Amino acid sequence: MPDIIGEYIDRLVTVEIRNRGMNHNIIAPIYDEARREGGGRPITARAAEALVKNVGAGDVVLIVTGAGYAPEAPWGESDGPPGAAALARAIYWGLKAVPVFVTEVCHAPPMVASSEAAHLMIRDFDLAKNRRMGAAIETAPEDQDAIEAWAGKLLDKTAPKAIISIERLGPNENGIVHYSTGVAPKGCVNIAPLFDQAAQRGVLSVGVGDNGNEIGFGRIHPFMQDFHPYGRETQTDKPGGAITVTPTDIFLPASISNWGAYGIAAMLAFLLKDKDLVQTPELEKRIVTACLDSGGWEMRYCTNRFIVDGAEGESGMAIVQLLRDMVRVNIAEPDRGLSHGKMKQIAGAK
Repeated sequence: MPDIIGEYIDRLVTVEIRNRGMNHNIIAPIYDEARREGGGRPITARAAEALVKNVGAGDVVLIVTGAGYAPEAPWGESDGPPGAAALARAIYWGLKAVPVFVTEVCHAPPMVASSEAAHLMIRDFDLAKNRRMGAAIETAPEDQDAIEAWAGKLLDKTAPKAIISIERLGPNENGIVHYSTGVAPKGCVNIAPLFDQAAQRGVLSVGVGDNGNEIGFGRIHPFMQDFHPYGRETQTDKPGGAITVTPTDIFLPASISNWGAYGIAAMLAFLLKDKDLVQTPELEKRIVTACLDSGGWEMRYCTNRFIVDGAEGESGMAIVQLLRDMVRVNIAEPDRGLSHGKMKQIAGAK
């Protein structure tokens, strides 16, 4: 049964809505390759099952996000923090775990606003961990040379059972972080060492991305080098492409990274038999609006219009409504209604 609903959740969150001026008509082939590489099962099902297996009450889950930089988007973008907040909400209420957001200083305001709009208050780590009074947030050093030591200390401090990347940019083969169109933004730091060290410690990792440059795409790096328009060259004079080499244990490509996070939340809702682990459309609007108002702007024209990655905010609201309804009908008792007669017992059916 998880594979049945997982199939259709995967289909929903990979329906591409993208302007033809951007990297276009790419999500379906990328998803097919990621699914093949991962063994063939629906990816949201694999991700949610792994979280249920590895994360228990009181355990810490690191949720890493952050994309978009000055001067265009000095506090980041509206894709990432809402997805992180929505998945954190499902993890908090569903698995009774402790979400800890990890991002850069410039991306912290939209992340805090998104989480608190989802009714998941940001508290000191000790309160969040020891009394489960909401989520916590940790910010990376702004000096790249300090990242390795910071990553080790953060893992020591939090002892996470899982680490999840949602729309978090990762480095290419030469350690350079790019936007999906091959531009190298200034002012960002490479947080990939956190994932490298987590892997060395055996921490489950999940990645969600939508264009090749986000952490997780390292699982299908050779494919992306040949497939993506900036797979081997960029708009800079530096060698290498825009595709990240950083993998995660499970990787989900999505049309919009937020939607991928919503899909994993929906699978958790199915496994835990609670549709309310997926936010309502009204709550989705509240979360995205809070992100936009705090500086996580839409990246098409770098404004606070109700848009995420070029798709109108109402499209995201429709996605979560469909996800909630998919969960609702799949956790309900089998029922043909009054007009179709009694159900016939099928041999071997459960």
